[in-house]
Amino acid sequence: MKFASLALPLLSMDILIKALQLILSLSILVVLHELGHFMPAKWFKMRVEKFYLFFDPWFSVIKKKIGDTEYGIGWIPLGGYVKIAGMIDESMDKEQMKQPPQDWEFRSKPAWQRLIVMVGGVTMNLLLAMFIYAMLMFTFGERYLPTANMKDGVWCIDSLAEEVGFRNGDKIISVDGKKVENFQNVMNEMLYAVNVQIYRNGKDTTLIIPKNFVSRLVDKRAPFLYARIPFYIGGFSPGSPAQKAGMKKKDQVIALNDSSLKYFDEFKERVSKFKNQPVKLKVKRGNETLDITVNVDSAGKIGVATALMDFESLLKSGTYQFSVTHYGFLESFPAGIHKAIDKLKDYIRQFKLIFNFKTGAYKGVGSFISIGDLFPSEWDWEAFWSLTAILSIVLAFMNILPIPALDGGHVMFLLYEVITGRKPSDKFLEYAQYVGMFLLLSLMVYALGNDIFRLF
Repeated sequence: MKFASLALPLLSMDILIKALQLILSLSILVVLHELGHFMPAKWFKMRVEKFYLFFDPWFSVIKKKIGDTEYGIGWIPLGGYVKIAGMIDESMDKEQMKQPPQDWEFRSKPAWQRLIVMVGGVTMNLLLAMFIYAMLMFTFGERYLPTANMKDGVWCIDSLAEEVGFRNGDKIISVDGKKVENFQNVMNEMLYAVNVQIYRNGKDTTLIIPKNFVSRLVDKRAPFLYARIPFYIGGFSPGSPAQKAGMKKKDQVIALNDSSLKYFDEFKERVSKFKNQPVKLKVKRGNETLDITVNVDSAGKIGVATALMDFESLLKSGTYQFSVTHYGFLESFPAGIHKAIDKLKDYIRQFKLIFNFKTGAYKGVGSFISIGDLFPSEWDWEAFWSLTAILSIVLAFMNILPIPALDGGHVMFLLYEVITGRKPSDKFLEYAQYVGMFLLLSLMVYALGNDIFRLF
């Protein structure tokens, strides 16, 4: 009971930190997105009646009217909005639309001005992502693990890797015949690939990726391949033979029965051969090197969990040689723009998979629960800004889709007006808004249902 009572507050704290990061990230994205609509609307002398962070049905947490605009914070933290006079939007203000058009209303302005207002939010999100990436490049530089530097191959961290055909120590040569320089991109490239070329036991081998690979990966919701990591003790199971023998967290196991080992997967494979037998482990603890005898249980285990190492930890430990590029302030901007464009292209590729039902990618659609789970359980500004940048790109792309109720829906009708010279009727736009809102609500319910299903 002591362990359970201690674990519950820790779990709650993890959830709280993730939730706070999610709310802060979304607040930044929403405010700047709506500012992208707000500023051109003001420039073109349109009246902006409301500017809200979060939604405010029935009441607001905070509100203050300055000039013609009411600024406020709603109580439902799922987005935000600006209400521009004379525009059919999510507010569905029909009474205003029944009145004669006024010079300061959205509907009275030229189509090109209305078009600029509608693309302003998406433009702001793309510019934000580029700026964040530029500042990350400038502050932290660009670091990645080159696939070619993994001289000892990969670690099959999940059974899915072995089902595909991978084995510990396989060296990845290419994916669909294309060399992938950055190892962190290998799994991403496999989403669209037919085969992977590897080097194993002195010869090249081709692995065929199953057609349901994406579906199985979505079900796992975890990496299946990783860099091979040193064996540091991360924790103990109840009644652990290793703990009884005197081993401690952060101990590094470097040899088994006087045979040196470098990686955790090597130890896991070797120790399984000594069921119900004692083994001698050589352990590094700080500046000391110790010999500890441990009894292996009937399952071929010693009751420990390895300490998983992220790429930053692998870089600091010197386990691998990383590619590190530093950027000056001015150099960082073209690099940030290039990275944002690459991320957008990659997201579009992933989005297309959702509509190919054979892949099963549609099962990966998630709500704010999935998004919140992307953030680390410890506050890390580099990770926070990296995730905020990619979410800004996602927000921009999703909003420009030609769906009524989204910015892209308004843009679609405005482009029709510019090309044909005919403006869709207010009644048509009203019904289109209803259809769009129904589609969006249906998608939200589906995404939330996916997340709830995965929780249980």
